[in-house]
Amino acid sequence: MSLYYEHTIRLSGMDADGRGICKASALLNHLQVAAALAAEDGGFSREMLVERYGAFWMLARSWFHLKRPLGWEDEITIRTWHRGGKGALMYRDYDIYVGDELVGESVSGWVLASMEGHKMIRLSSIKELNNTDGGELCKKMTLNKLRGPAELREVERRPMRYSDTDINGHVNNTRYADFACDALDMDRLEQGHFLSTMQIGYLAECRPGDVLSIQTGEQEGGHYVCGLDREGKSRFEAELFFGETLP
Repeated sequence: MSLYYEHTIRLSGMDADGRGICKASALLNHLQVAAALAAEDGGFSREMLVERYGAFWMLARSWFHLKRPLGWEDEITIRTWHRGGKGALMYRDYDIYVGDELVGESVSGWVLASMEGHKMIRLSSIKELNNTDGGELCKKMTLNKLRGPAELREVERRPMRYSDTDINGHVNNTRYADFACDALDMDRLEQGHFLSTMQIGYLAECRPGDVLSIQTGEQEGGHYVCGLDREGKSRFEAELFFGETLP
């Protein structure tokens, strides 16, 4: 038996960029809302985990691929399921529909961290995960650490601010998608092109007052972006690929 959760929303003007295309950060936010609702529906919500296990979900990596851009006022349905509770990393899969058309997919990797010290907790200890995975729907894709090009150039030094944060007090993971898109000047993207694929690795938390050196490079047809702290440690990394819309 396959277990999945469906969430349908209409994209608003707040989700769109100046061309009316859904921003990567907005799409990732909708995917994470769907994940939170699915976890609540499955009986392993944030509230339950905090109360029963002193733990919370922490996003480690995310990836999405779109066959075509998502537009303002598109009604999208996100179908999502997880792959089970083994090891330390739990994968969650998503299919993205506009009407009956499958327009994209996504994979995210989550870890359980303790409220005190943020130590990793093995998923096998969370009995609520048992028999709630997607079964035959589960995708095979795994998300490995990105490998950056040998040569990078700094495009800006970006301070982390209050408006970047979420309920955990650190920079919300969707903001890193904005940082990556800004680094590539996506407001100047050639007409007929769109961001078709993005993978982000969340390597260390950022808080207001931190400053990141945003650096970029190109490799194998893609664009690599990372954010380094004052000590040269990478806090996030991303790889972006662009596609063309049909004429």
